Amino acid sequence: MSEERDFGPQPLATLLERWGLSHHDMVEVSPEQLTYKQVQRAAMGRKLTLKMKQKLARTLNFAIWGRFTNEEREEYVEYFPKHLFNYSKGFNGEAPELNEGLIQSLEERKVRRDFLLELGKIQ
Repeated sequence: MSEERDFGPQPLATLLERWGLSHHDMVEVSPEQLTYKQVQRAAMGRKLTLKMKQKLARTLNFAIWGRFTNEEREEYVEYFPKHLFNYSKGFNGEAPELNEGLIQSLEERKVRRDFLLELGKIQ
């Protein structure tokens, strides 16, 4: 009766790569004290609780949204755990990318100052 705990590389890892985001970017912008180890475990496919999957989805959305212009923000569709983890309820591996028209490398962009202020990361 052993439960499967490792599910291999997750869609989260692919999205981080496609958006040009690092584990550091996720930890830096997280309002919920996310750690590098948690991000690494999630991307590599360690089974997580629903609460942790939700925390990672919120943080990914923050990491992306915080770098967008106001116009880009209006077009952005948020990711949910079912988009990031292949073992989540409702996961569909055949579903098209939600933000295909917007997806771009954000590694050259910094998180907007107003967003960091809103998160309480700077004063």
